[in-house]
Amino acid sequence: MPPLLRLAVLFLAVLLPACGDLPQPFRGNPGGQAGALAAPPAYRLAIPDPGGALLAGGASLAFAEALSTALLTAEVPAAVENTPLPLDWRLAIEARLQGSSVVPRYLLSDPDGRPQGEVNGTSIPARDWSEGNPEVLRRAARDAAPRIADLLVRAEAASKGMDPAALAVTGPPRIYVPAVRGAPGDGNQALTARLREALGQNGMVVQEVAEGARFAVTGHVNVVPQPQTRTQRVELLWTVSRQDGEDLGRVLQLNEVPQGVLERFWGDVAFAAATEAAGGVRTVVSNAGGFPAQPGTAPRGQGPQPGQGLAMPRDANALPVPQRAE
Repeated sequence: MPPLLRLAVLFLAVLLPACGDLPQPFRGNPGGQAGALAAPPAYRLAIPDPGGALLAGGASLAFAEALSTALLTAEVPAAVENTPLPLDWRLAIEARLQGSSVVPRYLLSDPDGRPQGEVNGTSIPARDWSEGNPEVLRRAARDAAPRIADLLVRAEAASKGMDPAALAVTGPPRIYVPAVRGAPGDGNQALTARLREALGQNGMVVQEVAEGARFAVTGHVNVVPQPQTRTQRVELLWTVSRQDGEDLGRVLQLNEVPQGVLERFWGDVAFAAATEAAGGVRTVVSNAGGFPAQPGTAPRGQGPQPGQGLAMPRDANALPVPQRAE
């Protein structure tokens, strides 16, 4: 029986840059505050728009951008991100009134949301701050950058114990797999569980928390009704990222199924989709140098290649073993 639908797998490994450019020191030539670490920071610092902080209009976003620029100058990989990647550290910006002055405060948390410390900026006249004058914001950002960099150094030193061995790339890659989002029925739970299993079978150490992971893969499902054919187009997008915020690649699976088939149970559909996606994720991680080199061996070429497809069943209550399409 010919396949009813196909999965298109797109590999964009290493071709998709992260949001914002990182300065050269984070590609193997540390300097400044980074020199105090056993290795330069391997993560990215995400700065959400504070959306207030006693700043009017768009001044809060302007300050977040000025702070990101100042941190990059101080050799801290930072970017304004309202939706941080799974392995990003986070920097929240707050401000409080003290008499006729405003004191900015910066709160650092790790990728798992655990507080790692906070630091205050220099007090600024409340009127100057609230008006959001660009030069005032730039001065505040330049003042805060070295304080935040020092906070990061101390947090990194505490988490790594200043042990160079903790930063060495040895053993299988550790990958953080948060819950899949957007699927109907039990799809989020089923896809998450099956992908974690499949990645483990592909030689990776799977984690349910971000701490200690070098890579992360997020899954998002989008279901688009197709009224003319009484079907649904199911789009599964898996995004592989690295600690430093680099978007390494994406695996896109496109499915067309009869309407309502996946409203309750995904069953073997989740198994088939996750198995196919795990091979693509492994290829992306391998291309990014995630697996230790084995002398005399070539990289494993597991997983689907561009152009391959996967037959998917029509009847969700009688799901056969997945088969490859021609």
